[in-house]
Amino acid sequence: MENLENFWAIYSNLVLTLGTNSLLALSIYLTLSCGMLTLANAAFMSIGAYTGAILTLDHDVPFGLAIAAAMALPALVAFIMGRPLLRLSGVYLAMATLAFGEVVRIVMLNAEPLTGGALGLNGIPQLTQPWHIVLALVLVLLLLWRFRRSRIGRAFDAIREDETAASLMGIDVNAHKTLAFVLGAAIAGLAGALNAHLTFFIGPNEFGFDRGVEILTMAIFGGINGLTGPVLGAVVLTLLPEVLRVFQDFRLVANGLILVLVVLFLPKGLWDPARMRGWFRAKGGKT
Repeated sequence: MENLENFWAIYSNLVLTLGTNSLLALSIYLTLSCGMLTLANAAFMSIGAYTGAILTLDHDVPFGLAIAAAMALPALVAFIMGRPLLRLSGVYLAMATLAFGEVVRIVMLNAEPLTGGALGLNGIPQLTQPWHIVLALVLVLLLLWRFRRSRIGRAFDAIREDETAASLMGIDVNAHKTLAFVLGAAIAGLAGALNAHLTFFIGPNEFGFDRGVEILTMAIFGGINGLTGPVLGAVVLTLLPEVLRVFQDFRLVANGLILVLVVLFLPKGLWDPARMRGWFRAKGGKT
């Protein structure tokens, strides 16, 4: 029991970060499952983090209401920005959402009276408890599991495979893309608010290009063929810097290398049920 307490005292933040990073990976999984390559999730995370932190730090808003606002505001921004942005596709959509993320970061940097500017917000109350993160992750997984088994989930798959064919089948492509974008923003905002009330401090540089690429890497590395993939990718890539502390300065290089290797050798990510079934059949055949 004492060993468990010592472990938790040392690694509690790391364990809880696994949960928030899993939420972030699931947030971008939504847009990827609808065939959209977006890099705005770090921006939505920052909006949620600042919203929740400002409400609890400056206005003594109850934590539950702050979390709800931290989800609602990114979702609203995503809904407003989604109409013009989602007319683009492929690399153009990625570039547009990347630019949007930089705009959000610069706004946070310059809105000093509200956000603290370059110094960020310090002294955020540590309100996030382990059960908050577990509950949030379970609820999000249940919601996305229901989505995958519903008509909406099947519409997402159809749009990812071929937008034109999906449209000819009567699927409202723009509406479904907007839904994926808005829900992904809400989940990213939830992760941001939970993380802000876990780490005491947030600053604009935490939510830049590097963070956006990290979120994307988690989802692609794990695979988007199921909900297990993004969570697995988040866990592995969160633990990797701890295991390889000597190479922590090369974290961005490692993320880029992982993306290249996954695209070349594991195009469907670590979690690929079809590949696993093939391995088991091959082993069964040998025996």
